[in-house]
Amino acid sequence: MANDRPDPPRPNLRRSPPRSFGWLDARLLQEKWLPRLGPEAVAVMTHLALAADDFGASFYPRAKMAWNVGIDLRELDRCLERLLELGLLAHRPWSPGHPEGVWQLLPIPRAPH
Repeated sequence: MANDRPDPPRPNLRRSPPRSFGWLDARLLQEKWLPRLGPEAVAVMTHLALAADDFGASFYPRAKMAWNVGIDLRELDRCLERLLELGLLAHRPWSPGHPEGVWQLLPIPRAPH
């Protein structure tokens, strides 16, 4: 069976993830989640995926996440809220009402039928 894909420009430079790596589900692209999120929330989700452990959990402080992504704290909070609303993210605060805590990327929800 012939490969229908074009050859990459540098086939000798194949990426292979290091021992520790983040990942994003291809369904984010295939099921058109990216436009629903917007560029800032996509950047936040990418940061969370890169920082995630085996459970998809990240412990970064919000100010550090905002700085790493290049947005202000208010925009970060809007992005986190959007990800929470869409069921892509869960949050467990360090204490009730505390904005910091554990952020966990969740499996991509199935589209409603």
